[in-house]
Amino acid sequence: MATSDECCSVQLIDGDGSFNDTGIESFIKEVKLHECGLSYAVVSIMGPQSSGKSTLLNNLFYTNFREMDAFKGRSQTTKGIWMAKCAGIEPCTIVMDLEGTDGRERGEDDTAFEKQSALFALAVSDIVLINMWCHDIGREQAANKPLLKTVFQVMMRLFSPRKTTLMFVIRDKTRTPLKNLEPVLREDIQKIWDSVPKPQAHKETPLSEFFNVEVVALSSYEEKEEQFKEQVANLRQRFNHSIAPGGLAGDRRGVVPASGFSFSAQQIWKVIKENKDLDLPAHKVMVATVRCEEIANEKFTGFTANENWCLLEEAVQSGPVAGFGKKLNSILCTSLSEYDAEATYFDEGVRSAKRKQLEEKLLQLVQPAYLSMLGHLRSGTLEKFKEAFEEALNGGEGFSLAARNCTESYMALFDERCTDANVELANWDCSKVRDKLRRDIDTHVASVRAAKLLELTSSYEAKLNEALAGPVEALLDGANNETWPSIKKLLQRETVSAVSGLSSALSGFEMDAKDKEKMLTNLQDYARGVVEAKAREEAGRVLIRMKDRFSALFSHDSDSMPRVWTGKEDIRAITKTARSASLKLLSVMAAIRLDDDVDNIENTLTSALVDTKSNAAVTDKSITTFDPLASSTWEQVPPAKTLITPVQCKSLWRQFRAETEYSEASRRNNNWMPPPWAIVALVVLGFNEFMTLLRNPLYLGVLFVGYLTVKALWVQLNISGEFQHGVLPGLLSISTKFLPTVMNLLTKLAEQGQSPATNNPQTNSGAAAFKSFQNGSSSSNTSSSASSGVTASGNDIDYSSPPKED
Repeated sequence: MATSDECCSVQLIDGDGSFNDTGIESFIKEVKLHECGLSYAVVSIMGPQSSGKSTLLNNLFYTNFREMDAFKGRSQTTKGIWMAKCAGIEPCTIVMDLEGTDGRERGEDDTAFEKQSALFALAVSDIVLINMWCHDIGREQAANKPLLKTVFQVMMRLFSPRKTTLMFVIRDKTRTPLKNLEPVLREDIQKIWDSVPKPQAHKETPLSEFFNVEVVALSSYEEKEEQFKEQVANLRQRFNHSIAPGGLAGDRRGVVPASGFSFSAQQIWKVIKENKDLDLPAHKVMVATVRCEEIANEKFTGFTANENWCLLEEAVQSGPVAGFGKKLNSILCTSLSEYDAEATYFDEGVRSAKRKQLEEKLLQLVQPAYLSMLGHLRSGTLEKFKEAFEEALNGGEGFSLAARNCTESYMALFDERCTDANVELANWDCSKVRDKLRRDIDTHVASVRAAKLLELTSSYEAKLNEALAGPVEALLDGANNETWPSIKKLLQRETVSAVSGLSSALSGFEMDAKDKEKMLTNLQDYARGVVEAKAREEAGRVLIRMKDRFSALFSHDSDSMPRVWTGKEDIRAITKTARSASLKLLSVMAAIRLDDDVDNIENTLTSALVDTKSNAAVTDKSITTFDPLASSTWEQVPPAKTLITPVQCKSLWRQFRAETEYSEASRRNNNWMPPPWAIVALVVLGFNEFMTLLRNPLYLGVLFVGYLTVKALWVQLNISGEFQHGVLPGLLSISTKFLPTVMNLLTKLAEQGQSPATNNPQTNSGAAAFKSFQNGSSSSNTSSSASSGVTASGNDIDYSSPPKED
């Protein structure tokens, strides 16, 4: 049985008249005819040998019947009856190609078989095409008139009548119009019908009761091929829905259900064959067919059990086998040689056909082993390629050169091994496996390339991060006029170095210039991003940096030595210098200055935050002048380069001033020591009193007790802490705490006096005093916190937040 994309064909009856019952069953299953019910049609064609019947069917129904080769001369092409499914015709339509009549190959047996086949076609078909030459119209034999006469007579005697459409196809139409040819044909058909003896029941039955007669004409296929195909295409449309009312076979009768078509056709042919007048010679070819097929099956079974094949098949499942192709080809040739020896006396045509079928079956059996062999070769070659490629890269060879050399080498190795695995009998193509190997190699190279590029990029990014992050932080920490120019030079130097190194490393990849430039640009952007990210990070700690710088300059002199406060220092000048340096740091950190753009940030901050007149304008709420810091952007600085906005600078400066005012105030208020001349005067004038104390120890005891009392009150009242905020706030705070503190001290002394005396009363008294001192310190911290909200009106200083203790 032959198949194509939509067409499926089978030889229903062979040249010896044998009915192919297994073939028709397979055919019916293949085309799913049994599912059609009554919705199917049968079309057959008959006519003289080499009249183009198969050609007409193939063009009309897109079948694949064998056609005559005109260059080899006219000879018999179709033997027996072939059946095929029409492609693209609805409903399901089956077409039968009958062996041509008047063939010289059959000789004397021609008339008998052509009558049997014609009778069979008329019995099972809904539409019968009668192929005839245009120039034969009017001739007795050429027009198949005797054949039709015999068929009409026998059909009415053997079968119940059914309605059949006879379509006469006039081939190689001449200039004679069809309207002139059709009446002649219809008249001849009617004469044949009238001359045929009929049963009594059908003596007066008209031809139209059994047949619908249609006449069509077609141009010459060889001389007017395009016109012929156009006419056939128009004719094809008439076969669509042919069994519908008004169709070519719309009024058919006695239709057999599709599921019973095979049995019905077999029985009809059996009845035709049993007619003694139509008997045929012996079936020599049929015997050869059966016997050759038996031998082929035996050899196929023997091959599957062959020990050498089984061992080879098992070995190739676990890995590649050396000499696979030669070993397998030898086993196959042995089986085919044994077939040739046993089938040598049978018909050559049948023997060759069966040998070809055996060869196809054997090759189909061994093909999975061949594919496994190719799979092992592909995977093994790929693994060796990966190892060689990695070794070449580790050896310092350029990436692209290593990839190219390894690919060429191992693809050549794969081709060599495929040649060794090739089976000579089979024309198998290993190009798909080869293409798969090439794709796998290319994929691996691409993945390694991406990994190497990522590794290179990450390496240079890490170097840039290490080279830039620390120095940029140090430069920003010591912010001055040269900070950003220095950062810019540092960035340019490190970027040039990194880009140069990466460019050299990329030369081995043979990259596209555009891709290479993109990678280098990305590295430059990354370097700039490191600097900007570090600048933003430091900008977030600018307040801490400002306070550290203020503290360093305020507490150390110009030689970076700790400042010794003698009372003669100009606290205001020192404070102004320290604040100016802190403001300088703030101005440097306010924006990114990696380009050549000029800004006025430092002058704006100085005029708005440091100048006395500007400060007075800010603090005086009655004056509504323009505030240059009341904005979220700097002039001439884009938002992307802004680190600290003007309004944030103003807020940071206010907080900075509040947290550093304490240092200035504490240094001003801590200069309580009298001048040297006063100390000398006290020593001279108090000499007598000092000598009196030495002569009378009782006075020393009284002074010592007085000292302890004063010291306790000093600690309890936290006098030094209170006067750090100014004289007036200190006096007010002490006046409110003095009486409660004295009462608390006396109460504690009374409690100590009531406690049991020990062997060492002086020690107990000292311990009690020490405990009282600790309690006093605790309460003094609370008092200091409570009084921290008082503001000194004499100084323009805000103490709204608690000062930090030195």
